[in-house]
Amino acid sequence: MVRFSLWGGALYAAVFMPEAALASAGQPHIPGAELSVLWAVPFACMLLSIAVMPLVLPHIWEKHFGKIAAFWGLAFLAPCLAVYGYSVALYEFLHIILLDYMPFLVLLVALFTVAGGVRLTGSLVGTPLVNTGLLAVGTLLASCMGTTGAAMLLIRPLLRANAHRRYRAHSVIFFIFLVANIGGSLTPLGDPPLFLGFLKGVDFFWTTTNLLAKTSLLAATLLAIFFVLDSALFKKEGSPRPTAQPAETAEKLGLEGGVNLLFLLGIVIAVLLSGLYPLGELVTISGVTVEGQNLLRDVALLCIAGLSLRFTSRRCRELNGFSWAPMEEVAKLFFGIFLSMIPAIAILRAGTEGALAPLICLVSHDGQPVNSMYFWLAGILSSFLDNAPTYLVFFNTAGGDAQRLMHEMPATLAAISAGAVFMGANSYIGNAPNFMVRSIAESDGVRMPSFFGYMVWSVGILVPLFALLTWLFFV
Repeated sequence: MVRFSLWGGALYAAVFMPEAALASAGQPHIPGAELSVLWAVPFACMLLSIAVMPLVLPHIWEKHFGKIAAFWGLAFLAPCLAVYGYSVALYEFLHIILLDYMPFLVLLVALFTVAGGVRLTGSLVGTPLVNTGLLAVGTLLASCMGTTGAAMLLIRPLLRANAHRRYRAHSVIFFIFLVANIGGSLTPLGDPPLFLGFLKGVDFFWTTTNLLAKTSLLAATLLAIFFVLDSALFKKEGSPRPTAQPAETAEKLGLEGGVNLLFLLGIVIAVLLSGLYPLGELVTISGVTVEGQNLLRDVALLCIAGLSLRFTSRRCRELNGFSWAPMEEVAKLFFGIFLSMIPAIAILRAGTEGALAPLICLVSHDGQPVNSMYFWLAGILSSFLDNAPTYLVFFNTAGGDAQRLMHEMPATLAAISAGAVFMGANSYIGNAPNFMVRSIAESDGVRMPSFFGYMVWSVGILVPLFALLTWLFFV
């Protein structure tokens, strides 16, 4: 079962309970231990399409990206049908659509709608100090309301504050680094894998105490780098200021659409309750079981989104630059990503019996955990695959006993947790908020780097910092 990391740790609990992360016994799922890496070719081609086609064939991509995404999804499903039969193909399709894609989409729609109704009014000017402050606030909020919630809440204020600036892409890139990923590492509410750990027995504040130093060092360093870079670019632009508005039309600093903050709280509560209080099986469709708490959660989220549309003025959303285009792009692309990713996750779950066994074996030497490899392997795989099942695979590889991991192997559990959360920032698809933030920025006129262009930034800035963390904490 594949889930794409999307919104705070709470999210993943809501999407599924840990036991549901594996196909039920006796269900006709694809055998990950039997799959070769060739089954992951459609997923690789999906990633290459996102990376290359907007540069090489931009007009074709803009008009047909949904069809291209669906093609690569079917490029896995058709061979699955031919090799494993109708029942397996149907089960895998319904499993990923009903239990992963639809909850993913519903939650993202709710967050996108609610956060899109909150508008920071007034003359907030995107100076280096203001921008750094916005990133710092978002980083702190991410562990309280989830990376997606914090990202959707603050990306538009950041874009508006910098609307007069010539160089804006770097602000969005660091926003993805900090708010959409690294900031969510301090509580199970921050990012999906940490909530999975919480449900497996990891204490709620364990990540706060054990990742605080690592997160603080990483965040402080990134904020300092950003401040220096933004200051240099700001000076290069001539220290621009937005055109002054007449006194009678100028807005005071404040918040419009504040009711949406209550709706945002409602989303957090709905997601948490669905993860903590299971209601049992509600309906089974071709072997795929939909649980009552998950359906109730999705209905509640759609109702909250509807209330947000009802109680937020159209003018507020228009001034906020609200548009459904980013949501449409994410919905279409992630349909292909979810389908094509099925065999890659199945191989990974097979552990030492699967085609990726050599990678899994790297995390242990002479019976002792190699924490640096836990950090990097969990992180690299989380950069392109769903970080929640990746976390669960390495959690179980390390023994799967939360009490033992917390008290006897804390560095190992910290390495797995940090890798799964931090390295989601390595690519646009490492965490769902990444792609959403990119789409919103582009719809606002910001020229964002390509898939590989973004990775030049992440490899050049983040990877050396991850190497430093490895040397300080995981060797």
